[in-house]
Amino acid sequence: MPDKSECKIATADALTLIVHNQHALGAAIEEITKWLSENGVERVAVNAAVAMETLDINAKAITDAIMRVRRS
Repeated sequence: MPDKSECKIATADALTLIVHNQHALGAAIEEITKWLSENGVERVAVNAAVAMETLDINAKAITDAIMRVRRS
């Protein structure tokens, strides 16, 4: 069985991958939002922007959790 330190490292590494996914999704949604705005679908673009805000908030929380795990 891995020791507690190895488990913390694995947890932090997994959370890091999740936050990278958050950033990738945010970038993709940003591109779609730009396209929507440029093509007259402003209401949908606004909804996409709100989704990006949620991703940003959650990415910050995940990053904070990663730092707590790595420090513990």
